[in-house]
Amino acid sequence: MTVSADLRTTLLGLLAQRSPDKTICPSEVARTLSPENWRELMPAVREVGAELVAEGEIVVRQQGQVVDPKTARGPIRYGQASGAAGEREG
Repeated sequence: MTVSADLRTTLLGLLAQRSPDKTICPSEVARTLSPENWRELMPAVREVGAELVAEGEIVVRQQGQVVDPKTARGPIRYGQASGAAGEREG
């Protein structure tokens, strides 16, 4: 597996362990894969997160609101897309 594939699997796996209305921090994904050097993975985590958003797999939230990962600045959280379908349309 590539780092990107590992990140994708880990991100989706962590979300699957939570209830649909809960979110995870991108650093949780990085820390799961590399507890010692997690900061180095953060750019790749955000890149994979953006890809998953584009595929409709997840949403990115900031202060509880669904946001575009390409324009979001500051702390973000990942959530399951199925729980946010109404918010994206509305």
